[in-house]
Amino acid sequence: MKNNNSLPIQFVFYALGGFFLIVLLGFLKPFAIVNAGERGVIMRFGKVQDIILDEGLHPIIPIVNTVKNLTVRVQKNDVNAEASSKDLQDIQMDVAINWHIEPTKANKVFQRVGDEEQIVFRIITPAVAEVVKAVTAKKNAEEIITKRTELKEEIDSLLKNRLGSYGIEVDDVSLVNISFSPEFAKAIEAKQIAEQEAKRAGFEALKAEKQAQADVNRAKGQAEAQRLQRQTLTAELLQKQAIEKWNGQFPLVLGGEGALPFININADDFNTNNQN
Repeated sequence: MKNNNSLPIQFVFYALGGFFLIVLLGFLKPFAIVNAGERGVIMRFGKVQDIILDEGLHPIIPIVNTVKNLTVRVQKNDVNAEASSKDLQDIQMDVAINWHIEPTKANKVFQRVGDEEQIVFRIITPAVAEVVKAVTAKKNAEEIITKRTELKEEIDSLLKNRLGSYGIEVDDVSLVNISFSPEFAKAIEAKQIAEQEAKRAGFEALKAEKQAQADVNRAKGQAEAQRLQRQTLTAELLQKQAIEKWNGQFPLVLGGEGALPFININADDFNTNNQN
């Protein structure tokens, strides 16, 4: 005859066994989960292995193997760098750098440098500072201001070469802010104002010069027109113009018998007629 109390006791043992198994599995961690945008670096007794785990669930040997996840997504860090220009002007530059770990080199990056925080502290920040100093030392302050695009491209290129050797890809570099000492900033502002005023004065002088030249040309044209007019206005032409404008009426003069038409008779014509 079976004991009815044996079933509850067996159930308790099974439940306790399952609980301890779950705890043991949780402690030993026979599986590794690599989240989206990450890569898993496998270590065997602390030694980095050549295998890199992609996203997903991966079985591992507990105690023997451990996994360190590193993000391979693009990250952004702002670095403040101090430097001096070629003409010894102090410069403060805020550089924003977008970067990511090259996925196929995640294990080498972790082995050589460390995790993301160590990458920023040990590699990126010093690299930005040194590159900024090297680039600005070749340009004077005015060139740094006026050739900002060229400055950005040089910094971008040098950082890509420098960080690429560590397995870190530079996606983009932005020069957020470039500032100089207050004294130099005031001098630059004064120079810009002076240049604008000089350009304005030059424009006004050029405008006045062109206006004066236009007046001279206009006066010359009028004088030439008058000269040509005097040359062409002969006695015959004036007489012809008068005849063309005559309305057929003689001018009137007052005489003893009233108004009489005034006729101008040429003396030579009159003598000729009398002879005839």
